[in-house]
Amino acid sequence: MRFKLPASIDSFLLLLIGTVATASVLPCRGEGAVIFGWITNAAITLLFFLHGAKLSREAIMAGIGHWRLHLLVTVSTFVMFPILGVLMSMAGRGWLDPNMSAGLIFLCLLPSTVQSSIAFTSIGGGNVPAAVCSASASNMAGIFITPILVGLLMGARAAGGGVNLHSILSIALQLLAPFLAGHLSRPLTIGFITRYKTIVSKVDRGSILLVVYTAFSAAVVEGLWKRLSAGDIALVLVLDAVLLAAALVITTWAARALGFSKADEIAIVFCGSKKSLASGVPMAGVLFPAAAVGPIIVPLMLFHQIQLMVCAVMARRYAAQMSEIKAAAPDPAVA
Repeated sequence: MRFKLPASIDSFLLLLIGTVATASVLPCRGEGAVIFGWITNAAITLLFFLHGAKLSREAIMAGIGHWRLHLLVTVSTFVMFPILGVLMSMAGRGWLDPNMSAGLIFLCLLPSTVQSSIAFTSIGGGNVPAAVCSASASNMAGIFITPILVGLLMGARAAGGGVNLHSILSIALQLLAPFLAGHLSRPLTIGFITRYKTIVSKVDRGSILLVVYTAFSAAVVEGLWKRLSAGDIALVLVLDAVLLAAALVITTWAARALGFSKADEIAIVFCGSKKSLASGVPMAGVLFPAAAVGPIIVPLMLFHQIQLMVCAVMARRYAAQMSEIKAAAPDPAVA
């Protein structure tokens, strides 16, 4: 089973920049903001419905037995990353806008990606069934774990001063319910999704862009660009790069120290070092005040692009290593 990366990384980065620029010049206000809010919620529901429909049950069953791998990815995603996030936030304290500093922590509390984790694992020649199972489980678990971690580490910044059962239920209703509905409908929808995969990909990206536009519109109306500077963006880029480098080094070292195969290592590194933009942006909209969402998701948006570019290079190197391993292996037919 081979997966292809989403369309050009650079094109989506340009679309994100264009969306932020549009929100800065033409933010939605008043009734327009309400209408965009409804449209955005509908787009998010469709996005997660399609994610669920694309998830193969056969791939889940093939990878579910690798419990040690899944445990390591879970620890990386929800233990290692939060610790690193607190450290990065402390490093930026006094230099960054407080909401962007908080955004560094929020980024580290999110689940792993699904599509790009699987895609990079596939390109690198890694254990794809295990990656499918691990990344999907991370996304579903994150719907409950992320709000709890936000409440523990960022309670004062969350909407209403904390995260409660209502917040968790709101996220579950908006993200998990359509995901499960999509997965259960897979026998009926997989033909359409396969036939029109280009359109489905555009729905994925369009939904994220809608949420980013709505979030930045609210922040711009509240004076976002009067508080942020080019120095803030540059510092976040540096901190994001350091964060990703630390995650890649730690997951690679842990996979090797625990004796995993090279194929499993590839799945661990790509699933354990990723953070989901698709889950993070709508979660931020539920968990934080509208005016704070824009700057809070800036570190996530930048990290998303850095992780894609760096992991694209790593996937090609892993693919070369796996080719060498296969070439060096004895031929079973000769034996």
